[in-house]
Amino acid sequence: MSSVLDRRPSPAAGPRSAPTRRRTRVLALPEARWALAALLLFLLALPLHLLGAPAWLWGPLFAATYVTGGWEPGLQGLKALGDRTLDVDLLMVVAALGAAAIGQFLDGALLIVIFAASGALEALATARTADSVRGLLDLAPATATRLAGAGTEQGDEVEETVEAARLEVGDTILVRPGERIGADGLVLAGTSDVDQATITGEPLPVAKRPGDEVYAGTVNGTGALRVRVGRDPSDSVIARIVRMVEEASRTKAPTQLFVERIEQRYSVGMVVATLAVFAVPLALGDDLATALTRAMTFMIVASPCAVVLSTMPPLLSAIANAGRHGVLVKSAVVMERLGRTDLVALDKTGTLTEGTPRVTDVLPAPGSGLGPDALLGLAAAAEHPSEHPLARAVVDAARERRLVWPAAQDFVSLPGLGVSATVDGRTVQVGAPSRLPAADAHDDVVAALEDAGRTAVVVRRDGTPVGVLGIADRPRPDARATVAALARLTGRGPVLLTGDNERAARHLAAETGITEVRAGLLPEHKAAAVRAWEAEGRRVLVVGDGVNDAPALAAAHAGIAMGEAGSDLALETADAVVVRDELAAVPAAVALARRARRLVVQNLAIAGTFITALVAWDLVGTLPLPLGVAGHEGSTVVVALNGLRLLREAAWPGTDPTARPAGDAGA
Repeated sequence: MSSVLDRRPSPAAGPRSAPTRRRTRVLALPEARWALAALLLFLLALPLHLLGAPAWLWGPLFAATYVTGGWEPGLQGLKALGDRTLDVDLLMVVAALGAAAIGQFLDGALLIVIFAASGALEALATARTADSVRGLLDLAPATATRLAGAGTEQGDEVEETVEAARLEVGDTILVRPGERIGADGLVLAGTSDVDQATITGEPLPVAKRPGDEVYAGTVNGTGALRVRVGRDPSDSVIARIVRMVEEASRTKAPTQLFVERIEQRYSVGMVVATLAVFAVPLALGDDLATALTRAMTFMIVASPCAVVLSTMPPLLSAIANAGRHGVLVKSAVVMERLGRTDLVALDKTGTLTEGTPRVTDVLPAPGSGLGPDALLGLAAAAEHPSEHPLARAVVDAARERRLVWPAAQDFVSLPGLGVSATVDGRTVQVGAPSRLPAADAHDDVVAALEDAGRTAVVVRRDGTPVGVLGIADRPRPDARATVAALARLTGRGPVLLTGDNERAARHLAAETGITEVRAGLLPEHKAAAVRAWEAEGRRVLVVGDGVNDAPALAAAHAGIAMGEAGSDLALETADAVVVRDELAAVPAAVALARRARRLVVQNLAIAGTFITALVAWDLVGTLPLPLGVAGHEGSTVVVALNGLRLLREAAWPGTDPTARPAGDAGA
C-alpha cells in the first residue's frame, strides 16, 4: 500500500510563497489628498502674491488653501474643545484666520500647509504599520495538510487540506519539503532542516528530529515532517508577534514634539490673553477697530509660528541630511526620539553580522594528504548540488579561491545529517560531526571551533575523516567601532538581544566589545526586555532587521531597521531605516539627532525672546502692526535659518562612527 508521501496533491499554499505585500497608497489617505491640495493651492498663490498681482487672483487661492488644509484639524480641534481640551491644531487654525483678518494671508496659509502636511505624514506612517502587521499574517500558510486517522497504520491515514486556522491542538499535519509549517507543534516523525529565521533570527536552518519544536510560518527544508499541533493557531508564536506589534503601536507614548508638550497651557493662555487684550481696552473706552487691531496684533506676535519653526527646521534638516547618507528617518518626532536615546539594544544576525554564513576555517586532518585547497575543493564537489545555506557557503568559498572541482555522482542529501556523493570514484560525506560516525579523532578540533562560535562541518572520504570546516556568520567590519561609538553617545554599552544560541552570541559579543548579552530569546522575550528597561526610565533604541525584532522595535522609544535584508514588518515598524546597510550610520544618526535637539533649544530661546519683547511692547505701549509683523516674521526667519544649518554636509558625523560633526566640538 502506498505511503502518504506517495500521494502528493499540490498544496493550496505553495512552498516558500512570499507573503503578499499590501501597502496603502499615499493618495488613498484623505489626509494626504487634502494636504496635497492645500500645498498646490499655496504654491499657485505664492508667486502671484509676491509679484504684486491683484488680490482677486491670489485671494481665492489662499482661501481655498485655508479650507482644504484647515477644515480637518479645525474640526478635530472643535471636537477636542467639546471634550474641554484646547489643542494646538485649533489654535493654529485660529491664528491663521486671525492673520488673514488683518491682511497677513501668506502667514496664515503657510501655517495651514505645515500642519496639514504633518497630519498627512502621521496618517501615512500609521497606515503603513497596519499594512505590515496584516502582511505578517501571510507568513503562516492559509492551509495545511491534516492527517485523519494519524496513529493508525500509515496506509490507513487520509490526507485532507484544511484551513490552518481550523487546526486544533492534537491534530497531526504533514509538512512536505519546501512548505511553510502550518502550526506550532512537536515533530512526531521525519527529519529535516527548518529555516526559522523569521521567529528566532538564527542565521542557519536548524535540524529537526522527532521531539523537536517547530513554529508556524517557518520554512521546511528537504525532508518531510509529521507534526502534532501543540498550540491553537490563534496562539502561535507568529500570531503573538502580530498582537504584540499592534499592542505596542497602540500603547506607545503619543508622538509629540517637545514644543507640543506645552500646547495645552500655551493654547489656553494665548486665547485668554487675546480676549483680554481685546476686551479690557474696549471696556475702558477704546473704539472697536482699535481694540480689534491691538488684539489681532497680539495674536500675531504671540502666535507660535516661530516656536513651531524653532522645532521643525532643525529636525527636518537633520532628516534631509540623514537621508542623503542612507538613513531614512520617518518623522521629526522620530528624529527627536533618536536624540534622547540613552540605551541601545542590538540584534545579532543581519544587524551586527552580515547575515550570510561564510567559511572561516579550513583544517585538513594530519595524514590525510590534503592541503586546505584540496579539502575545500573536495567538500565543494560533494556540496555543489545542494541548496542548503551551509553548502552554498562551502561552494562560494571554493569559488573565491578559484578552485576547480570534479563533478559528483550519486548525490544524496540526508536532512539533518549532511550530504553524500561519489567524487572521483570515492565516497565523500560532508555533515555535522554529531551525525557522522568515526569523527572522534576530530573532537578537539570540532570543540574548539564550536567554542569559537563556529559551525563545524566534518568531511569524510571513504568513511575516514579528512578534515573539518568552520562556518560562521561574520560580524560587519564596522561592528566594533559602532558599538564603541554608541557607548560613548549614550554613556552605557549596547546590549545584544538575539534568538541565537548563547555560545554564538557570547562569541560575537566578545568580538564586538559588548559586555551584556541576552540570548535564546523569542520575539516576546525581546519586547519584554525593552519594556522592562522603559519601565526603569530608560529611552531604548532597538536596532534589528527581522520579523522577530518587530515587537521590540514597536515597543522601544525608537527603532532602526537595517534596510538591505530587513523584513517588510521590521522596515515598517521601525522609526528609521538604514538603507545602505552601513552599521556605522546608526551612531552617526544618533549624533545628528542630538545636535538637532540642541538647535531646537537654541531656537526656542530665540523665539521666546522675540515673542516676549513684542508682546510686552504691544501691552505696554502701542506696537505698530507692520512692526509687529516684521518682528514676528524676523524671528521666524532667524530660527528657520539657524535650523537649516544641519543641511550642511559637515553636519553629518560621517561613516566613521568615532568622528565628531564639524563645528560641534564640545556641544
